[in-house]
Amino acid sequence: MAVQVRDRLFIGGHWVGGGDPVEVRNKYTGEVLTTLPTARREDVDAAVGAASTAAERMAELPAHRRAEILARVAATLRARREEVARLIAAEAGKALKYARVEVDRAINTFTVASEEAKRIHGETVPLDAVPQGEGYFGFYVRRPVGVVAAITPFNFPLNLVAHKVAPAIAAGNAVVLKPATSTPLTAVVLCEILEEVGLPAGGINLVVGPGGTVGEWLVSDERVAKVTFTGSTDVARRITECAGIKKVTFELGNTSPVIVAPDADLEDVARRCAVGAYYNSGQVCLSVQRVYAQQKVYEPFVERFVGAAESMVVGDPLDERVDVGPMIDEREAVRIERWVREAVDGGARVLTGGRREGPVYWPTVLVDVRPEMKVVAHEAFAPVASVIPYDDFEEALRAADRTAYGLQAAVFTRDLGRLFQAIRRLNFGGIVVNDVPTFRVDHMPYGGNRQSGVGREGVRFAIEEMTNIQMVAIRVAGL
Repeated sequence: MAVQVRDRLFIGGHWVGGGDPVEVRNKYTGEVLTTLPTARREDVDAAVGAASTAAERMAELPAHRRAEILARVAATLRARREEVARLIAAEAGKALKYARVEVDRAINTFTVASEEAKRIHGETVPLDAVPQGEGYFGFYVRRPVGVVAAITPFNFPLNLVAHKVAPAIAAGNAVVLKPATSTPLTAVVLCEILEEVGLPAGGINLVVGPGGTVGEWLVSDERVAKVTFTGSTDVARRITECAGIKKVTFELGNTSPVIVAPDADLEDVARRCAVGAYYNSGQVCLSVQRVYAQQKVYEPFVERFVGAAESMVVGDPLDERVDVGPMIDEREAVRIERWVREAVDGGARVLTGGRREGPVYWPTVLVDVRPEMKVVAHEAFAPVASVIPYDDFEEALRAADRTAYGLQAAVFTRDLGRLFQAIRRLNFGGIVVNDVPTFRVDHMPYGGNRQSGVGREGVRFAIEEMTNIQMVAIRVAGL
């Protein structure tokens, strides 16, 4: 299935050539969808230069105009929903049913951004709250930072791009976007749409290539005022080394825990955990990875969870029936195969799954795992989940919180006491009650504590991260 997209970089309002070509493949069949040129250093320099030049014009766009542009993007995505969903399924290996959901979420993200563009404001500050402020009137406003470098991952090639591009435009910034090299085509289509709806030239620029070259050239450029990145903790550390003094937002990994209390509806929990663990082949930073089930319900829950995992249809993501497609590449499938084998060698048991065909890894349930095993201690980013028994709720909270990460956690219970106990004890950016940690709506504040990130996304909160506060103090007596 060939994909018709512009096979160029987008810089300063023009589609231009670049360096060596990179193949973009269908992740299930291996078919080459198209090729794109990688950005050379001079291309990155030109993209940042174009964004820097456009930043002033972007900042001067009135709020209603920014809102109109973003609303038109949402409308265009709605009109092209099936086309874009099929592109996501092909280039990312995401099951078509979930690719459609991703397009719907991106429509929401741009719609909310169009609304939030009209609500960016400051507030008055009572300077005379201290004696030194007598005779002064104070207020602050929010100003766009200027040039935003947006670096996005492969697993949500549209909506995680939207979560960076939409609020940046809403705030009046110019953007240089570097999508994942393995899934750049949806970002190309989005740039086409932004061009069509009238975004000023240079307001969005697209460069493609490896993080170790293109990404580092981009984040180290002094003209970039803000870096927003979703990906691994190791790459985030490298970005902090390269970026220098500039604002950053990092959305990183997790080993998402779920605590199942004895009063939970086990059938419902099992179904939700299966979707939360295995959709997009577990390649979601919020994927269910560690499930702690109370001893009284452990065996019946495991039975139901295994059944739910085995009910997932595995295969070509463009097949309407399929729930689980391939991983992003065969290397990742081999990696998780090795992790599971190491766990089994250490005493874990595979109750279902545990097999691989090329880049496809079957939904896998593990038991008898230990905390130090990679499948428990490290982000699996694969369709693998472990079920672990516990005796009392406090023990489960301690085990769930025993991690370097802290993005989102989930608790299934009807007991308010347990709920508030979990809120007090769990050091995570989000606590989800009676649903899985993969729950996210696109306007809520979203981000992690500890090694799971810095800052928050969710349109309004991303806008705050992409603006600077400008304080104004007026000496009234001097007027």
